[in-house]
Amino acid sequence: MNRDLTIGRPSKVLWQFCLPLFGSVIFQQLYNIADSLVAGKFIGEQALAAVGNSYEITLIFIAFAFGCNIGCSVIVSQFFGAKKYSEMKTAIFTSLISVAVLCATLMIFGFGTSKLLLTLIRTPEEIMADSLLYLRIYILGLPFLFFYNISTGIFSALGDSRTPFIFLAISSTCNIAVDILFVTAFHMGVAGVAWATFLCQGVSAVLAVLVVLRRIHSIKSDEKVVLFSLSIFTKIVVIAVPSILQQSFVSVGNIVIQSVINGFGPSVIAGYSAAIKLNNLVITSLTTVGNGISNYTAQNIGAIKFDRIKSGFRAGIKMVWILCIPLAFGYFFAGKYLLLLFLDEPTGTAVQTGIQFLHIVSPFYFVVAVKLAADGILRGSGQMTMFMISTFTDLILRVVLSIVLSGFFGSLGIWCSWPIGWTLGTVLSIVFYRKESWKNTAIS
Repeated sequence: MNRDLTIGRPSKVLWQFCLPLFGSVIFQQLYNIADSLVAGKFIGEQALAAVGNSYEITLIFIAFAFGCNIGCSVIVSQFFGAKKYSEMKTAIFTSLISVAVLCATLMIFGFGTSKLLLTLIRTPEEIMADSLLYLRIYILGLPFLFFYNISTGIFSALGDSRTPFIFLAISSTCNIAVDILFVTAFHMGVAGVAWATFLCQGVSAVLAVLVVLRRIHSIKSDEKVVLFSLSIFTKIVVIAVPSILQQSFVSVGNIVIQSVINGFGPSVIAGYSAAIKLNNLVITSLTTVGNGISNYTAQNIGAIKFDRIKSGFRAGIKMVWILCIPLAFGYFFAGKYLLLLFLDEPTGTAVQTGIQFLHIVSPFYFVVAVKLAADGILRGSGQMTMFMISTFTDLILRVVLSIVLSGFFGSLGIWCSWPIGWTLGTVLSIVFYRKESWKNTAIS
């Protein structure tokens, strides 16, 4: 159901809109968590290390899909808020066509460089074959990843956060079952984990696109709808490219950090792989709530209701902090038991690595949550330069400190780089938000 985010009490509107988004990202993360969980519990520690190692490279492709999602969602939101339905439909078709071309290009790139990328991050020889196999099957499923992300971006732009939740709840639950079936019954190893994700995400993507097409057909527009508009494509690119660059550099930064971690051996890699999946569950969840704030901001900018944005930001802060409480406390005090879900006959090093990481980063979820809420305002208003500055500062600091501190303190030094980078990035995002330059933005 489409929802107008420009009316109603901001806190209530955001809660009703963002909670299904939060639920959706929980199920989205179950795809990756299920892969690692099944690999670690039913195949072995080296399989977990292989999946976790490949995961850092898959984040590059996810970065492109996420950027396309944001670019499409913000522009469609603004047209929807302004009630320019013909332009809104053109923006949707323009996004779908552009994504098809980009996805084909990335698939060619991915197949051609997958082994090189794994070599560059110093993948240990004992997990190279499984890492490469998992990565190449993942690349085959890129069309599903991209079209699903575009579809969810469109649903969010129309104020509908429930439909993506339903799709993900069903497909991710099936993914866990198919993961276990392929690995335990068919003995497919790491390949079974990858093919399970491919199949379940594929079904979800096809259904999502079909529902999107049906949804926009039901919205009446007086003017002729153009399938591709260069001017609207440019507007989307202005939002999407900085988002893609930001996410891509984050992914590259994570790959650099992964290469540093790989120097400590498979046990540390396995422990980090389990812990980072738990960490990414939190960060992705908070980022998704930030995306909801972006849609809220974009619709209100389209409707020229700037006074609602400040109220939305305050409501957003309360929301992300409430979500952080159980996650931060759960990771800090029960992290060991959560890590053991991923590890079968774990080594002491693997478990201690994961616990150490979670103890250091989990208290700072409350800090990074504020950054992601402020980033939601910046993205939704098209203030991408400011958004990128704060994000790159956080990333560069984490990468540099990981390299430097690991030389003095081992893997402990790597984990300490997270809270330092998050804190500085949060300060910058708040400063940029308080400049209120978003008051000067509106789609023409």
